[in-house]
Parts: sequence; structure tokens; C-alpha cells
Amino acid sequence: MHIPDGYLSPLTYVTSYAVTSPLFIYGLKETRKKLSDESIPVLSAVTALFFLVMMLNIPIPGGTSGHVIGAAVIAILFNPWIAFLSISLVLTIQAFFFGDGGITALAVNSFAMGFIAAFTGKFIFKLSKNIINEKVALFLAGWASIVAASIIIAVILGIQPLIASSSSGEPLFFPFDLKVTIPDIVGSHLIYFGIVEGIYTLIVITFMNKIKAE
Repeated sequence: MHIPDGYLSPLTYVTSYAVTSPLFIYGLKETRKKLSDESIPVLSAVTALFFLVMMLNIPIPGGTSGHVIGAAVIAILFNPWIAFLSISLVLTIQAFFFGDGGITALAVNSFAMGFIAAFTGKFIFKLSKNIINEKVALFLAGWASIVAASIIIAVILGIQPLIASSSSGEPLFFPFDLKVTIPDIVGSHLIYFGIVEGIYTLIVITFMNKIKAE
């Protein structure tokens, strides 16, 4: 789901950095308040795990890729703000050292896969865990988190032809509009990647809860 460099107009990525910078600052404050010394090793291990799985990108139509995120897992185990910062750190390392996702697109990627995915996953889990089976709630939280992130990515990519085009109407950056990005990117996450994310969320959190209980 990483957007690479060259796909976003300057108007888009400058605006995205302006929007996400206050979120990063507030997230750091919240993380300092809620992250204990005892939880740091667990958070580090989970973050490292998702660093590895996020490197496994599967190309999909519509100009991006699909992969497990893990934001819902960290949001449920810890806190959505912690998940946002953890996923953003992973994306930063991938962008600067592995060329996986663009530096100009880093704020957009972090907002979608970190902020939106984390808070969506946590909200869905809290909303559904007392209504349905907890394991189903975990699956839904993971599924919804990555689908929500894919919607943000699809919309931002799909509006690029409207934002930046030549005098003749040719797109200057990303060439496909919402008619392509919505069905291709969101559709693939609804049907396939969302299911994988849901199962992965269920497995990881169940395993972590089992370890805590021992």
C-alpha cells in the first residue's frame, strides 16, 4: 500500500506533512504518558514483526501494493497513538533505507496506514467486542483497519489528475482517477488483503494474550 515518490503532487505532499506533523507531536506526548518500561520490549518485538511483514509487498492494479499493516494489533494491545508512531517509524525506515514507499509520500502513508488504520481498528474492536464473539471482533478490527487505510490511499491517488494536470489535460503525476483507484485498491483490500489482515490480527493478539496469561 506504500505510495512511492513521484506519484503525489507538491500540493498534496506539502499539505500532508502540514496535517500530520501536529499528529506526530501529540502522539509523542501521548506515548510518553502511556508507554511503560515493561511494555517497551513487547512493543519493540511486535513493531519489528510488522516491519518484516510490511516488506512483503504484493503489486496490485491501481498504482500501489498490498500487504499486512499490523496497526490494529498495536492499537488493541497498547494504544492507537502508539500504533500510529510505531507504524510511522517502520514506514520511515523503509522509505529512507529500503526505498519502499516514497519520502515525499511518507506523511500520506503514515496517515493512512498508521493513524487511520490504528484508530479504525481500535474503534471497531471496542464497538464490537461486547456484541459479538471477541475473536470475530478481532478479525473485524483488522479487516476494517486495512480497508480504511486503502480508502485513504485510493482517494489521495485518485484525485491527483484533478490536482495537477497540464494545459492539455494530461496528468503530471499519478495518471489514474478515482474510477480506477477505488475499485482496484479498495476492492482488493475488501476481498483479499482485509481478510489476511483480519486473520493476522486475530492470530497475533490471541498469541500475545496467551503469553500474558502464562
